[in-house]
Amino acid sequence: MFRGINSVNLDAKGRIAMPKRYQERLRAEHEGHLILTIDTESTCLLLYPLGEWEMIERKLVELPSFDPRTRRIQRLLIGHATDCDLDSQGRILVPPLLREYATLTKPVMLIGQGKKFELWSEESWQKGRGNWLKGLGDDDLPDALQSLSL
Repeated sequence: MFRGINSVNLDAKGRIAMPKRYQERLRAEHEGHLILTIDTESTCLLLYPLGEWEMIERKLVELPSFDPRTRRIQRLLIGHATDCDLDSQGRILVPPLLREYATLTKPVMLIGQGKKFELWSEESWQKGRGNWLKGLGDDDLPDALQSLSL
């Protein structure tokens, strides 16, 4: 599981260095192969180990493409999916189009989300986090979350 918030720098070539604690696992379990795509609900990027992404992609491809909502998600997620491999220094290159979508500049927030990571601009992350914290008292939580004890 990938967890935690990490501030990482985007270098002049558009690369970010994965924190060491993730590098070892990504190399051992996934040979450093990752897929980067857009999030369709927020202006951030989603970074999946290749095996995790392949399961999602398989499900997306199997959906009926006659539904315009399904086609929209397929076009956005699969269409933006980009192979990213960890280099010898543990960095990945974030392509310009994806950097532009998520308005990534230095620094970038790398958020562990279990089986994937999210990449956010620092400004977007701070703004989103503030909004999410304000909404914590809402009574409209999904049933599955209402029974969760922390």
